Amino acid sequence: MPEIIDFILSRRSVRQFTSEAVDDETLTFLLKAAMSAPTACNSQPWEFVVVTQKEVLDQIRAKLLFARYNAPAAIVVCGNVSIANNSAARDHWVQDCSAATENMLIAAAGMGLGAVWIGVYPYPSKIKPLSEVLGIPDNATPLSMVYVGHPAETKGPRTQYDEHRVHWQYYEPRKRRSKIKNAKYIP
Repeated sequence: MPEIIDFILSRRSVRQFTSEAVDDETLTFLLKAAMSAPTACNSQPWEFVVVTQKEVLDQIRAKLLFARYNAPAAIVVCGNVSIANNSAARDHWVQDCSAATENMLIAAAGMGLGAVWIGVYPYPSKIKPLSEVLGIPDNATPLSMVYVGHPAETKGPRTQYDEHRVHWQYYEPRKRRSKIKNAKYIP
């Protein structure tokens, strides 16, 4: 199996970190990986806010109840269609910034770092406080935040491959057992 697949399968959400700092060179490498993501018509509608100051991280944790992990660094991925290379970003900035986020997560796994994706968009109750703490202007929308650090927990590689979610050649509706209790199959 190619090495990149090993990194993809080993990418797990890490929520416990050591206190060891992540150096600027490593964070820059993660940003390079993020900016290597595909974008619609090469629009590149992203901007990033890198946070390593403990005081600012503490402010984020105080404002966002769902994001109270002890990582020594965070990278906020913002979509800004006003700086994009073309108008495709208006319709695709979410996908473009999501691809950038995933590239960062895979790169972090490949470097032996821990990371967790914190969803921000489309919730105003998450966007507003994060924007206030970091001074993000109205024309930039935080899509996600990635906490990064040296992992204090170890999780083994895994796949969540489910053959019942794969259709070959054509989509064929079929009943399958749902993981959600009392969920109903909708053809």
